[in-house]
Formats: sequence, structure tokens, C-alpha cells
Amino acid sequence: MAEMQQVFLDAALEAGIAIMAIYDKGIEVAYKADCSPVTEADNQAEVIILRHLTNAFPDIPVIAEESVAAGRVPDIAGGRFFLVDPVDGTREFINRRADFTVNIALIEDGKPVAGIVYAPARNVAYRTNGNGAEKLTIANGAVVKAEPISCRSMPDAPVAVASRSHNTPETDAFMQKIGVAGIESVGSSLKFCLVAEGVADVYPRFGRTMEWDVAAGDAIVRAAGGMTECATRKTAFAYGKTNQNTDSDFANGNFIVWGRRD
Repeated sequence: MAEMQQVFLDAALEAGIAIMAIYDKGIEVAYKADCSPVTEADNQAEVIILRHLTNAFPDIPVIAEESVAAGRVPDIAGGRFFLVDPVDGTREFINRRADFTVNIALIEDGKPVAGIVYAPARNVAYRTNGNGAEKLTIANGAVVKAEPISCRSMPDAPVAVASRSHNTPETDAFMQKIGVAGIESVGSSLKFCLVAEGVADVYPRFGRTMEWDVAAGDAIVRAAGGMTECATRKTAFAYGKTNQNTDSDFANGNFIVWGRRD
């Protein structure tokens, strides 16, 4: 696992360099078949990440967002696979906000067991490390500081984090029901990371996402002492969802991310 964590870090940092080069020179936007935006940063970053993963772990299949969009979907019947979102928060990236992230996760038997979330415009990364979770400060493409993080115990009036671009009436109703003390709006998988480091306590998501959007952040939250659960069944969120009756492969239902609960 230590070797895998290093591969994740190397891949994310190199992808971040490519992403920021495009961010700095100007962003051209295209649209996929589902009308979601895509940029050259998504494509270049995915190529870099896939190279690192396949060179180091050729026997582990990779489910990556842009590859799936192009119809390249490997068999995951073995139960162990990677999930990759080369640029999560593409709308944040296009609008030149700093909340976009690089996401890489390992799934085993439906559970996210390792992951990294890297925000290159913020020079910060979060990852699992075998003993829990940690926050990394990045400078000039290298780690200059690493500090352990953990979810804080759930207070009576929790602080919530919510999507900047995808808020819904169901989200507002949930916030009112649990009596949140405050709400912070953040883009991309950084919402998971704020729960993992104890800045926020809960992240409800009522709206469609894909597994590659959330797996890395979920792995970090779980390593930090929290949990992601299905909003309706109150069971742990699972990965590798294929042949679904109501949605496409790897599509998610509603979920809630919780910090540490007694």
C-alpha cells in the first residue's frame, strides 16, 4: 500500500502540473454527449494518471471518467479496481475558481480503501496513508509539509458543507432538519476533505454523481474516522455499481458524508 500511495501522489502531482499549465494559458471548453463540459486539462491529466497506474499495477483495471465517456470500460469483476477523475469540478476550473481537484482511489470489494485528492490551484492534497489520513502542503510540485487529520466528534449543531454548483431543495430540507450551525459552499471533492480534517461535520448530496467523483474523498473520510452512507438506506456507500435498473453504470444515488459519530 505504501508503494501505491506513492504512485498516487506522483500521478496526481504530475497531472496537476499539466492542469495548471492549461489553467494559466487559457481554457477551451468542449461538451460531451451528456452535455457536461470537458477541457484539454481533463484529457491530459487522465493520460498521465493512467500511465502511472498501468505501469505500476498493470493487473488492476482503471475506471476513469474520460475513458468511460469514450466507451473504454474494463472488466471489474475481480472486485479490485481504480477510480479516477482527472479534474473533478470542471465547472470550477472553467470559471477559474480554485476548487477543482485530481482524484484517484482504490476500490476493494465495493469499499474505497485508498485515495488522494489534490487541489493544484490551492497547493494542497489530502490522502490516506495506511494509518489514517493526512493533509499535504505542496510547493513547486513537491510535498513540503504533511500533517495528520481526523474528523471531529459530531457537535449538537453541526457545520455543513454543500455543493456550490449543485444545491437542491432536498439539501436545504436536510440542513434544516438536522439544525446546522452554518453552511460552507465548496466545489468538487474538497467537501469530503473538509469533513475529514474536522472543518465541517456533514456533507449531504441529493443529486446525481458518479463513482469517480466521490471515491477518493470517501476513502479519506473513512480513514479519518467518518463515513459515507446512502441517504435512504443508512448503509455504507458502495462502489462498482453496474447493470443498474434506474441509471447507468457507476452512477450514484443520494448520500450523506458524516464526521465522527459516537
